[in-house]
Amino acid sequence: MNEDVLERLAAHRLVPVVVLDDAKDADPLARALVEGGLPVAEVTFRTAAAAEAIRAMADRGDVLVGAGTVLTAAQVDQAVAAGAHYIVSPGTSRAVVERAQEHGVLALPGAVTATEVQAALELGLSTVKFFPAGTSGGARAISALAAPFGGVRFVPTGGVGVPNLGEYLALPCVAAVGGSWMVPRDRVGAGDFEGVRALVADAVALAVSLRPGLVSIPG
Repeated sequence: MNEDVLERLAAHRLVPVVVLDDAKDADPLARALVEGGLPVAEVTFRTAAAAEAIRAMADRGDVLVGAGTVLTAAQVDQAVAAGAHYIVSPGTSRAVVERAQEHGVLALPGAVTATEVQAALELGLSTVKFFPAGTSGGARAISALAAPFGGVRFVPTGGVGVPNLGEYLALPCVAAVGGSWMVPRDRVGAGDFEGVRALVADAVALAVSLRPGLVSIPG
């Protein structure tokens, strides 16, 4: 089950990181993602609307929806009850990972150091979120970590956008890339879902054009 979810994320290559201030925006946002060609969402637990928004997206049945910024085991319970298919946390929390595993749900904890990657491995994981990517060495740091951890896959998030997307997608160890540039909070809040759909479609087209091995990593 978890491998299936991970492979679906990897197949899309992009994970929109969504902040929703009002759960009523969840359904039209999900529609914009689907119509833009990217039926994936990581709804962050940064607002009170998160659980309800996850439920609205999950109930549609056409979006692979997960919960992000999950900090506690209780939030794991909330997210899974709402229909989340995967759990993303900014750091490696044993309590969060183990609760997700109890529910049989994929956990993607944050890890940017060798120690954190080893901690994730000890919890039985082989894929981690690399966050915050931009201030933690970016693609070069991931490439360096991949050398001793050959079987680990990374999902870089934080500081990723159009200018540097190719640096990350060029790495074979990168399963997918998380970002919010295609789902800007202000456009969602303003109800500009056609604008969001266009941004999503552009992001999908860019990701398709950036095949691994075709983009060099600077420095």
